[in-house]
Amino acid sequence: MSVRKLDPVLIDRIAAGEVVERPASAVKELVENAIDAEARHIEIVITSGGRDLIRVVDDGMGMSAADLTLAVERHATSKLPDGNLFAIATLGFRGEALPSIGAVARLTIASRKKDASTGSTLTVDAGLKGDVKPVAMMQGTRVDVADLFFATPARLKFLKTDRAEAQAVADMIKRIALAHPEIRFTLVSDGSTLLDCPAEYGGDAFARRAGVILGKDFAENAITVDAIREEIKLWGLAGLGTFHRPTANNIHFIVNGRPVRDRLLIGALKAAYQDLLPAGRHPAAALVISMPPHLVDVNVHPAKSEVRFRDPGLIRGLLVSTLRDALQHAGRTTSTLAHRAFNALSRNHGSYQNPTPSSSWDWQQSPSRPDGFDEAAQAAFDTLSNPSVDMRAGLSVPSDDTLDKPLGAARAQIHDTYIVAQTRNGVVLVDQHAAHERLVYEKLKRDREKKTITRQMLLIPVIVDLDAVAADRLLAHQDILENLGLSIDSFGPGAVSVTEVPASLAEGNIDGAVRDLVESFEEWGTGATLEARLDHVLKTFACHHSVRAGRRLRAEEMDALLREMEATPNSGQCNHGRPTYIELKLADLERLFGRS
Repeated sequence: MSVRKLDPVLIDRIAAGEVVERPASAVKELVENAIDAEARHIEIVITSGGRDLIRVVDDGMGMSAADLTLAVERHATSKLPDGNLFAIATLGFRGEALPSIGAVARLTIASRKKDASTGSTLTVDAGLKGDVKPVAMMQGTRVDVADLFFATPARLKFLKTDRAEAQAVADMIKRIALAHPEIRFTLVSDGSTLLDCPAEYGGDAFARRAGVILGKDFAENAITVDAIREEIKLWGLAGLGTFHRPTANNIHFIVNGRPVRDRLLIGALKAAYQDLLPAGRHPAAALVISMPPHLVDVNVHPAKSEVRFRDPGLIRGLLVSTLRDALQHAGRTTSTLAHRAFNALSRNHGSYQNPTPSSSWDWQQSPSRPDGFDEAAQAAFDTLSNPSVDMRAGLSVPSDDTLDKPLGAARAQIHDTYIVAQTRNGVVLVDQHAAHERLVYEKLKRDREKKTITRQMLLIPVIVDLDAVAADRLLAHQDILENLGLSIDSFGPGAVSVTEVPASLAEGNIDGAVRDLVESFEEWGTGATLEARLDHVLKTFACHHSVRAGRRLRAEEMDALLREMEATPNSGQCNHGRPTYIELKLADLERLFGRS
């Protein structure tokens, strides 16, 4: 077959496949045009998920009849005045959006400039351009996209349900709205308003818009991030370590006003949170990166959803160091923990109005039954020999100075696990084992950085029986473990002997720590960095150091633990991301008892 040039309409339809993948892609391109036109209110209306109709109306600067004629030609744009691709200051710049949409749908554009007496309208039907006609309208632009993909029926088969496509449009609008809080965005789907974000102004405009987009909980449980390195500025909001989500949908990055989903940025964010989140959970963040245009290439993806930085190492280092520093100095847990505790107590409130229990009630099957209260532990009720509440800390009056501390003064220990502390304005419940786990881990990390991990030789080596493959895998990491204070040697087929351990692990579960390390090594593969591997080993050590678990503490020991928590970074959550303490305000307690 001989070489030939493709039909221009066919060229447009092929190119449209790169720009317009689904209704959300078309909406994105049209909304970005409206933003570049300096609109202050953008209204989006869709029907049937956008496949039947997409309408975008803005109050921007509008276009003349001549501009409108050129706007639907491929590679015609008003956004590169000097043709410099290294100084792109607008969202759109390729001049592909409108002709691509017009090639696969019925496109109608009406626009009027501020000083024009009338507007102009133009229709493009499956790539066939009509004549420009006058139209009466207000200043701005209205774009209607009807019967999307009718000219390419094969693409229709790949669309999802109307609800799923509408949700994709809503998610995309949320990301753009977060990047431009000064603009009002309205989204209507099949007659129902899905989103209405009023314009925000002032120094806290971004924070208010983030509260609308990511939810009130995020606004209450986020910390401010602000840093500058060389010509790059990073600012915005990052969720606390104890505020996490099951998916990554609440991660928002904005680069020079453009919302992006960049793997480098997401990877750096996860690296900053790696010690704080439970497995399978994701952080929430709304972060803005500003830099000179020549330091970032936005022309690397057809949908402009990814970018390429001139110095990716600088960007990653700025993100990781800034976020880690901000999270370490946050010094608090999420307010949602207190709400959760209050709600749990509220559900049980009033259960004493009828003190006569049901004849079928079995306290042993109750979900509120404390651990250890089974038939074999009746001695737990003996308050003389083994009280479940240790009130020794409550015998002394706490000083005013201690009450003003963030975690207050220890007043009691319950079930040999939880510390009850009193603050000036409420009560703090501390999981002493989870807290001590974090303290040990942070100390091990500091010692590792200073190369001063304290080691202790075992009088009797601990023999750990494994299968041959697991033993070989463990011995393959012998050098890493040795540098962290754990000395192991082969002890015959499928077994290792532990002869030396970090001092913090000497009284812990050495056998369990070694077995957990084997399972971790199986999952590492080649993707984990050396730092991540070292931190994971230390985390395992801390997890199996159980000196504080099930141990009754003296008053001074409890207070010392609270003070150490206050001085330790990330002490609001343990190594697995679980909270180490929950605070209830005095007002919450008074509400529980009907005193307010």
